[in-house]
Amino acid sequence: MKPENRSCDSGTSTIHGGRAPAAARATAARVVSAVYHGRSLDAALAEVFSTPSAELAGERALIQEMTYGALRWHFQLLPLVHGFLEKPFKDKDTDIEALLVIGLYQLLHMRVAAHAAVKETVEATLVLKKDWAKGLTNAVLRRGLREEKQIRVQIAADEQLAFAHPTWLLTRLKEIYPENWQSIAAANNARPPLCLRVYGGKTSRAAYQNQLTQAGIVARPVPNIDSALILETPVSVEALPGFRLGEVSVQDAAAQLAAVLLDVQPGARILDACAAPGGKAAHILERVPQASLVALDVDAQRLGRVQENFERLGLTGAITQGDAADPAGWWDGQLFDRILLDAPCSATGVIRRHPDIRLHRTPADIKRLAATQARLLNALWPLLAPGGKLLYVTCSILPEENAQRIAEFCAHQPDALAQTLVHPALERYAQRAGTGFQILPGVSDMDGFYYASIIKKPVAS
Repeated sequence: MKPENRSCDSGTSTIHGGRAPAAARATAARVVSAVYHGRSLDAALAEVFSTPSAELAGERALIQEMTYGALRWHFQLLPLVHGFLEKPFKDKDTDIEALLVIGLYQLLHMRVAAHAAVKETVEATLVLKKDWAKGLTNAVLRRGLREEKQIRVQIAADEQLAFAHPTWLLTRLKEIYPENWQSIAAANNARPPLCLRVYGGKTSRAAYQNQLTQAGIVARPVPNIDSALILETPVSVEALPGFRLGEVSVQDAAAQLAAVLLDVQPGARILDACAAPGGKAAHILERVPQASLVALDVDAQRLGRVQENFERLGLTGAITQGDAADPAGWWDGQLFDRILLDAPCSATGVIRRHPDIRLHRTPADIKRLAATQARLLNALWPLLAPGGKLLYVTCSILPEENAQRIAEFCAHQPDALAQTLVHPALERYAQRAGTGFQILPGVSDMDGFYYASIIKKPVAS
């Protein structure tokens, strides 16, 4: 297993004072420990970065690298750590367990000087105020260094360690995708690219690509998805020309298909039923500004992101808080011509962007989410006008959330007609899954997405 490319080329810090490298590792350990206790990685990192710290100034990229990497390879690294220990850690010491995982991640996957990785990780035990763990951490990491060759042989010989997925998920991937499971697992373990959506009403994709070139940023267009550009190397949004002017947004190429496949016509009334953070809703309005769109979400705080996106892009849409499964609380009685149901799901198609999904998702969650998806479909169907279209979307790759969900719904709705979607991008990137299409993670650098279209039969005259 070769070391991964990474965003930070060394473990040394440019910050004066000497404690920044150790503090960064201690902070990363706290974040990973919070994830172990059920927190999302996004929320844990947001809390850390929301509080300015002189000690951690300039260490953000390193903290992100170590937390994402430790969780990406959790099911490889944690068993190795446990193999070095005589007894398990107490629950109150999962920060030290996380620190050891981060230490091994540096040694096995980062291009960081081994002595720096060991030294600063050991010093992080003092930052965590757990001096007792200093000797243990030093012993574990030095053993990892001595036995690196044997460890790599062990990983290569053990499928579970090599692919670093929970057993239940790896088993499901083999069952569902016997020809593709290895490439899916490999894609889940890769760093995701930064993909941009160009606002065609403000600039063309070719013109924006030229702006990027002039700024020294290399990008390539995604064939058959006319708004998408993938950057050769990710950059911060502040470095993107025209970002604040609304010329471009960050959105995966597969996700950009939603607005295209919804096939909105000028003057149509649209419901984006689970809209936050608003990328798909914004794209719909970018394509058809004459549409009347309602962006609905149950989470008021996340709806703030929708508002921010609309304002940056100069778009107008109704933003409504409400539960899509309970329209009585928000619906005005007017039927919609199009409904986009970007349903809550297992997110098994976007593990590369959210590695903590590996730790948090269980088989029981899939059953619960499938029930939620069915409830949403049944609740929203009466809101669709005869002849209208409901586009069902998930970022899952599991059939019980996708093809099976659509088949079951249509079997119980006499006025529901599954429509075969037609688009060159689906022919190029997706495979048939029931009446819908499945894009698998990693195909042309895309996330995993499922799309299916259901038409409401017109009322017989």
